[in-house]
Amino acid sequence: MFKVDIIEQCKQNNRKAQLQLYNQYCDGMYIVAKRFLKDAADAEDVVQEAFIKAFTKLHQYKAEVTFGAWLKRIVINKSIDFLKSKKQQLVELEEVHLKVVDTPKDDKWLVEDTITLNDVKEAINKLPDKYQYVVMLYLIEGYDHQEIAEILNISEVASRTQLSRGKVKLQELLTLKKNGTRH
Repeated sequence: MFKVDIIEQCKQNNRKAQLQLYNQYCDGMYIVAKRFLKDAADAEDVVQEAFIKAFTKLHQYKAEVTFGAWLKRIVINKSIDFLKSKKQQLVELEEVHLKVVDTPKDDKWLVEDTITLNDVKEAINKLPDKYQYVVMLYLIEGYDHQEIAEILNISEVASRTQLSRGKVKLQELLTLKKNGTRH
């Protein structure tokens, strides 16, 4: 069965096709949710809600992007909604206080060779929420500032600034790790 056929069958409420689509994407979407939500049960709940929303809104899917990308966007939005509902709200910055630093030097995400991927993930988890989400969406999920602005309901200027500040903070955490002054 081709993916387009599965989507069409899901639009007709074919339970077998829905289960097939669910089985194909549930593990990947769980990993995405788990990046945002540290608790496994919360991530599972968010994935379930995302699939329910996806199946009810499937008529809105126009195949302009892959189904996986469309579903991933729903999972990320649901994850952020969950965090907001738990009072771990994103701190919105006043745009008048924002200063964007966009230099070629700023595009470099270089770290010492001794720093592992696990070190980077741990450091990202220690960032303040307002930076953590933007850094995760940009670095790990690969979204651009326009997409991040839409997902987080902030301006592109805020996205760029939070990424810049998050990167500085991330590099500080990784430098502390390298120098061994961190526990």
